[in-house]
Order: sequence, then structure tokens, then C-alpha cells
Amino acid sequence: MDLFERQAETGSPLADRMRPRRLEDVVGQAHLLGDGHILARAIRADRIPSMILWGPPGTGKTTVAHVIANETHSLFVPFSAVLGGVPELRKIIAAAKEQKNYYGKKTILFIDEIHRFNKAQQDALLPHVENGTVTLIGATTENPSFAVNSALLSRARVFDLKPLEAADLRQLLERALADQEHGIGHLPQAVDDEALAAISQNARGDARRALSALELASDFAQSAGVEAVTVSIVQEALATQTLLYDKSGEEHYNVISAFIKSMRGSDPDAAVYWLMRMLEAGEEPLFVLRRMLIFASEDIGNADPQALEVAVGADAAFRRLGMPEGIFPIAQCCTYLASAPKSNASYKAWKMAQADVREHGALPVPLKLRNAPTEAMESWGYGDGYRYPHDEGGFSAEETYLPEALVDREYYHPTDQGFEARIRERLQELRAAAKAKGGGSGGPRGGKL
Repeated sequence: MDLFERQAETGSPLADRMRPRRLEDVVGQAHLLGDGHILARAIRADRIPSMILWGPPGTGKTTVAHVIANETHSLFVPFSAVLGGVPELRKIIAAAKEQKNYYGKKTILFIDEIHRFNKAQQDALLPHVENGTVTLIGATTENPSFAVNSALLSRARVFDLKPLEAADLRQLLERALADQEHGIGHLPQAVDDEALAAISQNARGDARRALSALELASDFAQSAGVEAVTVSIVQEALATQTLLYDKSGEEHYNVISAFIKSMRGSDPDAAVYWLMRMLEAGEEPLFVLRRMLIFASEDIGNADPQALEVAVGADAAFRRLGMPEGIFPIAQCCTYLASAPKSNASYKAWKMAQADVREHGALPVPLKLRNAPTEAMESWGYGDGYRYPHDEGGFSAEETYLPEALVDREYYHPTDQGFEARIRERLQELRAAAKAKGGGSGGPRGGKL
């Protein structure tokens, strides 16, 4: 490092100062960068494809891009998808062409948060990535399948970076403590083992978070005149960190999926945990309530008809109470739905009925089921032969209600869960009586027509 680099580094965050420069200095991501693995081989052979580095914050996406540029002796041009646009990209592409044509120098174009590029901006990159003017390295915390358009995705390899293990984070922290040039090895404060363990365990796989917590704790100890960084100081440094949760990104869908599956699996403990993960991270409570309203019908249905009433009541109570008191009915509803008996028979019934409607189209309504408000319609046979259930004890065993082509179909198959077991018993009796009279079930029998 020369004098100018030292001056530029002054005041940089510890995480930036400790960024590895060489492949062997990278900690973690052994599945990509370990000896013999695909990305490590490509770097050492200087055969780097355009790529998308996908992973949570602090897993080393920017670091890997820097290391690739250093190892392949390429120009590294950083570009922010948030701050830059197509005009700036054109200037970068023009400079890259000059470097390639006149000096034989490769350019790595690193686009941070590439998922924030719109389709037009991503399309502007396509010809220059395809003809090798630049080697694109995009970084994203979002699933590339959703965040990057298919044309660009087909021209790039996707590498999935994992959260770092606690042992990896401990190694990074110890390296920063020992490094007197880039790290904090020149400071007098010691850091005890329990404090290092606390940072490693609570950084949630995020190297930037871990190094930032160490730096904050060290600064606090220095300003307070404390000789050592302790667990209590570390906890204070970590307290300002936020939960990993993006209301519009993949983690949003991951957590809501875990929430729904926990309720479906009748685990109220897991369900209320995921509920609080969402609410503590700032999720809109009405979104959560909407999902529980859907769940009450889709996954519980007639196994406990009261579940829908509980969900509707929770929604109404929250709208009246607001936060923070509104969390009481939300949590009550969550634990009730998770604990209730489950049935998706109603859901399956309408899906089967929908399939028949789409396959057979608008089958005619049987004449006997049509109203006859005029004499002409009555003369055409509307309503002729209709059996009135109340005149026959509440059930006309010989009557059918489906179009003729579907008269033996059975869509609703109640389970033996909760209240639905009683519905099942009654329907079995009614269907058996109908078949004994030769009247058809009026509902599905599953299978093909």
C-alpha cells in the first residue's frame, strides 16, 4: 500500500479496510472458492464468465468481485444500480472498448444491487456482455430468477453465496484484531473470548455486521476508557442491528412461507415465532391478517368453521385497535389457527369443480332447476318435475342438481377432522340414500367422466 492508498483508507469502515485482496484470504464460501471448486478454478485459469453473485448481506459478494479483478489483473469498475443509469453505462462501455482494443486490458463491470435495474437498463448490457467488451459481475440479495431478466440471466452464471459460519466470522474478527495496518491491532483495548463468541454467534452469518459490531464495541471501550471489550459492550453494539427481512424481496416470501407451513403443520410455537419475525421487521399487519383469513378457509375449512370467524374477528379487532394492542388478536388468531383441526376438502372441491367448468364450458341448466316467472317459460317446461325438499322431510333422494353430463360427479369429500367428521357422516347417509333410490349423488365421484 502506498501513501495515497493509506490516505484513502483513513476513515473507512473496518469491514472495508479488512476486505481480502487475494483468493486465499477469502473466508467462507468453500463450495465456490475451495481448492478444485468451479469458481476458484475459473479465477486461477483467468477464464471468468459473466456472473451473478446472489446471497444475503455480508456474505462477500463485493469482496469476491474485488478478488476476481485482482487475481485476473482486470480493471475493476464499480457501478451502483441505485445511483447510475444508461448514460453512465455507455461511458463505461466506451472506456472498456478502448482498454480492450488498444491495451488488451479486460474490464470487470461490478453492478451492486443489480436487481434494481429495470428491464431497459438490463437489456442495454446484453450486447456488451455477449461480445466480451465487459465481464459483468452483478451482486444481488434477491433471487435472480425473479430479479434479473431471462435474457441477461442466460448470459451469466449464478453463484449462490451462503451466510458465513460462526467459526468463519471468528476467524475474520481475530484477523482484524491482529492486523495493525488495516485492522484495530494498534488499539490498546483487548477483546475477551466471550465477546468474540457473542459477535460470531449473533452476526447471523454477516461478515460486515460482525466487523461493524467489533468496531463499534472497540470505539465505545476506547471512549469510555475501558481496558477490554466485554459481552455487555458487544450486546450494546449489536442492539442497533436490524432483522434480515425485505418486505418486497425473497426473504419476505421465505418467512411468510414458513409461517403458513407452521400453521398448516399444527405447530403454534413455530407459527407465532414467524409471526413475530414479520411484525418485528416491520411487515404490514393487514397483510398477515389477510394470509390468516385465506388460511382459515383453505387449510381449515369445515374441520372448524369457527376458524374463519376467529380470523374475521381478529381482522376487525386490529382495525379498531391498531398497534401495539392490535397484536393481541393477531397472536390469538395465529395460535388458534395453528391448533385447529385441518382440512382442505373445500379447497379441493372448488378446484375440481373449476376444472369441470373449464373443460365442459357452460353446460345447460336442467329445465327442472330453472324458475318459470312467465307463462311462456312454464309452457317450455321450466321448473317441470322439480322436487321440493321441504315437502319430503328436507331431502329429495331421487333429485339431482348437476348438469346431465356431470350428474354423478362428487367434488366435496369431507375428512374425519374436527367438525367435518359430522359433515362427512351426514353426506355419506344422504349420498347412500340417493344411490339407493337411483337418483345420483348430485355431487362428485372423483375420477374421469
